Amino acid sequence: MLRIAMIQMNPIVGDLQGNLRRIARWFAEGRKAKADVVAFPELALTGYPPEDLLLKPRFLEDVQRAMDELAHQCRGLAAVIGYVSQGERRSEPGVGRPTIVPAGRQAIYNAAAFIAGQKVVTTYGKRYLPNYGVFDESRYFHPGRRVSVLAVGEATLGVNICEDIWVPEGPTRLQALAGAEVIININASPFHVGKGRIREQMLATRARDNGVIVSYTNMVGGQDELVFDGNSLLVDHQGEVIARGKAFEEDMLVADLDVAAVARARVAQRGRRWREGGGATGVERVVVAGQKRLRRHPKAVPVLAAPLSPMEEVYQALVLGVRDYARKNGFKRAVIGLSGGIDSALTAVIAVDALGAKNVLGVFMPSPYTSPESGEDVAELVQRLRIEHRTISITSTFRSYLRALRPSLQGEAVDSTEENIQARIRGNLLMALSNKFGYLVLTTGNKSELSVGYATLYGDMAGGFAVIKDVPKTMVYELARHRNDLDGAAPIPKRIFDRAPTAELRPNQKDEDSLPPYPILDPILKAYVEEDRAPEDIVAMGFARPVVDRVIAMVDRSEYKRRQAPIGIKITHRAFGKDRRMPITNGYRRP
Repeated sequence: MLRIAMIQMNPIVGDLQGNLRRIARWFAEGRKAKADVVAFPELALTGYPPEDLLLKPRFLEDVQRAMDELAHQCRGLAAVIGYVSQGERRSEPGVGRPTIVPAGRQAIYNAAAFIAGQKVVTTYGKRYLPNYGVFDESRYFHPGRRVSVLAVGEATLGVNICEDIWVPEGPTRLQALAGAEVIININASPFHVGKGRIREQMLATRARDNGVIVSYTNMVGGQDELVFDGNSLLVDHQGEVIARGKAFEEDMLVADLDVAAVARARVAQRGRRWREGGGATGVERVVVAGQKRLRRHPKAVPVLAAPLSPMEEVYQALVLGVRDYARKNGFKRAVIGLSGGIDSALTAVIAVDALGAKNVLGVFMPSPYTSPESGEDVAELVQRLRIEHRTISITSTFRSYLRALRPSLQGEAVDSTEENIQARIRGNLLMALSNKFGYLVLTTGNKSELSVGYATLYGDMAGGFAVIKDVPKTMVYELARHRNDLDGAAPIPKRIFDRAPTAELRPNQKDEDSLPPYPILDPILKAYVEEDRAPEDIVAMGFARPVVDRVIAMVDRSEYKRRQAPIGIKITHRAFGKDRRMPITNGYRRP
């Protein structure tokens, strides 16, 4: 048996000393569990993604010093830790230099250090560098060149990193053919809805096809717009999931791996070349000396946490994203503009779950067009949430704006100009409270609105963090219902669900005055924004051509707004921001 402890930890990007202390604390937990090997996530020491911190020579020097200190503190066990390693400047045919690294600089690698006997025994450099979606690894890293297996006692291990295991003929196959019974794969895999199921299916396939036990250790926590979901997995050589870590929480999975069972299965598969060094060329074998076999009783039974429902995992991702953005950036409290609508209600509930009711301030800012029902619904919401709240009327301020602008507007008809003035007054008030008291302003706009530009620059878009920026309007309702069903309190009043969506910036206004109904709008947006489908393909899905053309035009001409929006939490396969980088000045129009 080989006892492994898989640590899904929550690092802070750039906080090398803090991350060092976090890892050292987990070392102690691994020793208590009598683990042979402790596995940490990808880039656990630096946090993920470190981005242009990697261009600072001093940062790279500090990383190496921190790794030396970690090796010294790793007593009585072996460890796999993700960090950034530096190597000599070498090149291979077909392997280019990262686009941003100056000539003459040492190559740097997204690496995994294997520590034993209080020293780094060997380092593995990630071979397959993702450069799509939110990933920019080819900007900084060189691909690793070496593939090795490690003989630890009677077990043979292979170590690789994240993307490497997604490639069927990649390092996992080479390491298995070279004798590895266990693959330790370390990850910083960002969450989006549905990804966990795809990930689990892939790992089961990779373990079964290669006859190996796969240990998949994933990071947890929020980093700007990304959320890492944990959900670490242990899959046996037959492709069965035998352990699953908690979702969206730090956790340590401990299990005894039956390496002998893998060896017996390979003997039974006589047609396969499962023997030490005999099935793969160019794979280095490293013998890890001095690893004591620990006497353990009883056997460690791994925990198999139940997977979450889609709405629960999205909700937990949003809560963790808000909590970590505030905590890691030094914010104690948040302020939210409450309108009486579903978006601001959901945002407020998420904020309370993330930060606590005492740390959330709700501000109701009625205008001449705000209905009495909105005020009543806000009052009931804040009572149920038990948050501090204030009412600041914008009526007199709005009228003073109109008086000041009257000579310049020269009798022009009322239009969206007057609507936007109201939104900008509200944005100013929230930012004033933020400036005075250090609150984090949480904006309340959803993905549907942001897609089509149904939002006001420097108004409802003004703020520090956009909680539901990647949540379509129809999902906003699903999440709100889900949260109301979690306990008997039902924090969001029923009438907020029942009222037609409205910005209340003119008399009797409804969202559908300006937009298609959300059950029609959202599928069109998903097809165009997330799936890059052509207009004719969307029409073939059953939508009217004029509606499709109108929605696409609205999306395209609103890019300048999105570029100026605050960052928000990614929960879909393709979010605005790093996932989708369209030019603002864009003459491409395909009928």
